[in-house]
Amino acid sequence: QVELVESGGGLVQPGVSLTLSCKFSGRTFTEYVMGWFRQATGKEREWLGSISWSGGTTYYADFAEGRFTISRDNAKNGVYLRMRDLKPEDTATYYCAASSLPADLTRTDSGRKFSYWGRGTQVSVSS
Repeated sequence: QVELVESGGGLVQPGVSLTLSCKFSGRTFTEYVMGWFRQATGKEREWLGSISWSGGTTYYADFAEGRFTISRDNAKNGVYLRMRDLKPEDTATYYCAASSLPADLTRTDSGRKFSYWGRGTQVSVSS
């Protein structure tokens, strides 16, 4: 079974940068498109971005592009989310997710289903 475990969250001040990590285990990591999502208390889950099998292609939600960066290290079965210039509105639980669809991420990718989810890591941004 695929297992995803996020780490790296915490309480930080506005304006700082933070990198979250996600460890993948159970199956062949290189065959999974990976994504990052977040959900604030009382709000709907938001898609942040996705990364292709080899890490060569990334796509982001409009609000995240330019400030959030997704990367992966297949040798370590890890996917990462680097956030810069954090703002109070970034406060949320952040989740990584894996898609087992037998197709890599492309520019026309839309509505991709993510089958596996981590339990999340909390990021709180406040002065």
